Amino acid sequence: MIGAIIVVNSKGDVLLSRTYRDELGRGVATAFKMQVLGSKENRNPVSLITNYSFLHVRHESIYFVAITKFNTDASVAFEVLHKVIEIFKAYFGGKIDEDTIRSHYILAQELLDEMIDYGYPQSLSLEAIKPFIFQKGSIKPEKLKSQDKINKITIQATGACPWRSPDIKYKKNEIYIDAIESVNLLMSVDGKQLRADVSGSVMMKCYLSGMPECKFGLNDKILMDKEAKIGTRSKTNGIEIDDCTFHQCVRLGKFDSDRTISFIPPDGEFELMKYRTTENITLPFRVLPIVKEHSRTRLEIKVTVKSNFKKDSIFGTGVKVKIPVPKNTATCKIYCQMGKAKYTPEVGAIVWKIRRFPSDTEYTLGAEVELSSSVALSKKAWSRPPISMEFQVPMFTASDLQVRFLKVLEQKQQYETIKWVRYLTQAGNYQYRI
Repeated sequence: MIGAIIVVNSKGDVLLSRTYRDELGRGVATAFKMQVLGSKENRNPVSLITNYSFLHVRHESIYFVAITKFNTDASVAFEVLHKVIEIFKAYFGGKIDEDTIRSHYILAQELLDEMIDYGYPQSLSLEAIKPFIFQKGSIKPEKLKSQDKINKITIQATGACPWRSPDIKYKKNEIYIDAIESVNLLMSVDGKQLRADVSGSVMMKCYLSGMPECKFGLNDKILMDKEAKIGTRSKTNGIEIDDCTFHQCVRLGKFDSDRTISFIPPDGEFELMKYRTTENITLPFRVLPIVKEHSRTRLEIKVTVKSNFKKDSIFGTGVKVKIPVPKNTATCKIYCQMGKAKYTPEVGAIVWKIRRFPSDTEYTLGAEVELSSSVALSKKAWSRPPISMEFQVPMFTASDLQVRFLKVLEQKQQYETIKWVRYLTQAGNYQYRI
């Protein structure tokens, strides 16, 4: 049960507020400003001030705050705040800042009224809200021309499947699955792996008619081991998923019983699931750095980058390597086998860009760095920040995740579905210490 939702900037100024319970006093926003935003210590997402609980989520420089005087489930309140941000972004054109909220003030109030009723979450799905909001925004409102249309919308909002309307029709029925992974890595100076994990998401694009039942399975280790024991499939290595979260359309009971993902999809694009894994990660690139300080005014850098994916059809794109250099760098003589590299004083690093990186290939960059003999800087030792990388590798997954099967069944229309499965691995926080 949520008493109120306020939206404040980093200074504590209230940009938007909506009170659902009369029990809340007028000074609650000031209390949040003084006790939470005014605190120099780490700001906890949950704060207890007098008789009120403040639960906040930060989006860029804006704070979305749920205030309650009751014993409310914190996870529900945070889910509501994240849904508010998601729907605001959809209606405001993908951007939320002070000017956007002020210019869409009435629209934001209507959205909060539709999403929450007397403190209880009501409609947190974009598909269920679109037919009811008539303010001008990035999403065009649906026109209600007949009583039948109104009745269908009412059933959709109050029924078992509020995220989808049953009268959707397409000439060509298609479904896309995009598995997108971000690799996070921290490697020590002597080549030891200090931290490595993969954060992934499965994005769906569904252009299907009617009310289709979708079902697909991953190479989940639990499922693969279960099939190997009963002899339905030869023993194959699967991936260990540490934790995962699903869209509300997924039947969680089905996933718990047989580890298959079954759902009736919303129309259009949505995020089906998020997952994380820390075991048996294949690093897309390996960096071998050598930094030699010959004197106070001269150092030599040699960096070799090697691709670890083996298939010839796979290649890296948009590869960028940032090699840090001291602040008192005067000149850099750079040689690289592939791509372009230059010293960029604004970021304090040599930026090496390779447009296309083939599989099982390595390239080397060498640089001679001359330093200015500044007295103030020479006394302080160079901290040696880590080398960081940016990249994208299509049709490759660092966790070795694979979609094993995808089934679509619509009982009334029984149409053929065009299915697409794509993979993409990109750099998260990918660093090598030097």
